[in-house]
Formats: sequence, C-alpha cells, structure tokens
Amino acid sequence: MDDDSRKFQRDLNAGLVSLVLLGVLAATDEDLYGYDIAKRLQRAHQGEPIFKEGTLYPVLRSLAASGWLSSRIVPSYAGPPRRYYRITDEGRAVLAQRRAVWRDTRDFVDQFTGPSSPTDPTP
Repeated sequence: MDDDSRKFQRDLNAGLVSLVLLGVLAATDEDLYGYDIAKRLQRAHQGEPIFKEGTLYPVLRSLAASGWLSSRIVPSYAGPPRRYYRITDEGRAVLAQRRAVWRDTRDFVDQFTGPSSPTDPTP
C-alpha cells in the first residue's frame, strides 16, 4: 500500500474504530480486554490488522467514559492488570444508531464508486 492509500485508510479508520469496537463487544457475551479485541480484529482481517493496537485503547476508554462500555480491572499473574470491557444497554442503542448511519453512508458512497456507479463510463 502506498503512502496516500495508508493516509486514506487512517482517515477512514478514525471514524470507524468506535463502531467496530462496539460491534465486537456486542457480538460476545464475554468481557474482553484490549489485546484480545485486537487479536479478534486481526483474525477477522486475515491476520493483517486494519487498526493499530495502540489506537484501540484510547477509543475503548472514551467509549467507557461515555457509558457505552463498562469496564473492570482484573489482576494478572503474567503481567500488568487487565481492563476488561463489556457493552452496556446504552452502548447497544448507540451501536444500532451508528450501524444505520454507516449503512446510509456506505450506500451513498457505493452509488458513486461501486461497479455500476453513475460516473462509470461502461454500460
């Protein structure tokens, strides 16, 4: 990927990280910690992370501060304590709203960039 494509990906990611994190946490009944979330994202994208692991933690903290995630700290015998996250009912409502916004945005963009977009010169 060239530098321009990396910058475009970073710009897209800035708005999508919270949506994806809410989605990951809504899809499980388990409490998850940051590293586990990062590994799930990496596996979902065939081993290549789209989001850098370090970008996840500030967003997780922000989502928790907004009341959309609950968190708890658990001591770890193999290293520092781990903070586990779980989506709240309010977080699920926000996720539903953001999913709708994402679908509308995706559909709008697809009108112009999809295989049969109006700007496509082929019939």
